Amino acid sequence: MINLDIAFVIQAINFGILLLVLNILLYRPIRKVLADRQGELAGAKEKVAEVDREVQEKIALYEARLKDVKVAASGDREVLKKEAQAEEAAVLDKARKEANDSLASIKNKVAKEAADARALLREQANALSLDICEKVLGRSL
Repeated sequence: MINLDIAFVIQAINFGILLLVLNILLYRPIRKVLADRQGELAGAKEKVAEVDREVQEKIALYEARLKDVKVAASGDREVLKKEAQAEEAAVLDKARKEANDSLASIKNKVAKEAADARALLREQANALSLDICEKVLGRSL
């Protein structure tokens, strides 16, 4: 059997004092450090969540701006393309007109030279036929 004597009471008092000393010197500081660490982790998690939210907002803003820029660039590209096509058509029309004018000028020049050549040939043919007739007839006409 268990004997309950004064030694048991002293050991119980010693155990209570040990619990009190350990609580003051060891358990409270450890619990305080753990609570502080838990608070820091919670603050860090909140800050991470806030930064993540800001990053998501900035990404959404960036994507919206990128979309706007792409739309504007597409519109500018279409405008520039239409201007280039209009300029190309104007250059081609000018080149065609110049080619037609040049061709007409060349045709007129060739026609004039042909008419001049015919006139010259008629004169030479008349002179030559006159010479032939004079030689065949033996007299001057």
